[in-house]
Amino acid sequence: MEVIVASAFSALIIFITVFSIIKVLLIAFRRNEISLRKSIMYAIISVVIGLLVVTVLPFG
Repeated sequence: MEVIVASAFSALIIFITVFSIIKVLLIAFRRNEISLRKSIMYAIISVVIGLLVVTVLPFG
C-alpha cells in the first residue's frame, strides 16, 4: 500500500515538472528564443520521458 501511495505522489511531482517545462518552452517560443519545431520536439521528449519514469517507478 505504501509503495502505491509513494508512486502516486512521485507521479504527481513528475507531471507537475513536465507541465512546468512545457510552460517554459511556450514562453521561450513566444519570445522568439526557440523555434516552433524545437519547442514541440522538447515538449514531446519531456512528456515521453515523464511517462516512462512514471510507468517504471512502481517496479523500481
